[in-house]
Amino acid sequence: MKYIRKGQEPERFTAWKAMRNEDWQPNWDALRSPEKPAVHQALLQEQGSICCYCGIRISKRTSHIEHFKPRKIYPNLELNYSNLLASCPGEGDISEGIRLKKLPLSQKHCGYKKEDWYDDNLMVSPLLENCADFFRYTEEGEILPTDEPRMEKAAKETIERLGLNNSKLQATRKKQIQTLLPLIDNATEAEIKKLIQGYEQRDSEGNYTPFCFAIAYTLKKYYISG
Repeated sequence: MKYIRKGQEPERFTAWKAMRNEDWQPNWDALRSPEKPAVHQALLQEQGSICCYCGIRISKRTSHIEHFKPRKIYPNLELNYSNLLASCPGEGDISEGIRLKKLPLSQKHCGYKKEDWYDDNLMVSPLLENCADFFRYTEEGEILPTDEPRMEKAAKETIERLGLNNSKLQATRKKQIQTLLPLIDNATEAEIKKLIQGYEQRDSEGNYTPFCFAIAYTLKKYYISG
């Protein structure tokens, strides 16, 4: 999981909400174009085009707007931009008129796996600056909870509730990590540190590398001494 620094909500969204009057109150179901696509695009830009939970590459067509605190339970936050994230399609969805492939139950993950679950004490939030510290990764692509007692329980529950360790995601993370490893066989520690810095930054288009936090963790853990 990578920390998401929230920015200002799109002006279109602000203006739309400001249209409220005695006869009309803005609500999520009424949100349409051009305001909703503007919100979606802003979320993708904030996140560097990676899923708010698992870190896979996403776009408008392959993601949905996620309410971090579920709107069925927190209706007062349904139009709160700070509660909105972009999540990958861990279940069948319709986006821009295209039906995405429906996944089997065992492969559900991220927003669709989470559904209406939220627990203040057990949900690791990508809006938490140190959210990455809750998790460990192996060279096989497995995600594990930290061994830090204060964080372990929340990390374990979050991994389970979001399906972050299902076979699909683990295999994809492993592929990303394993593709990189032969390239650093003869690299110096200084060169690996520079590589880590690259994975922690956005590219020229403002995007992060998919699973950049898992790759950076693996390089730091297994290839940097001390």
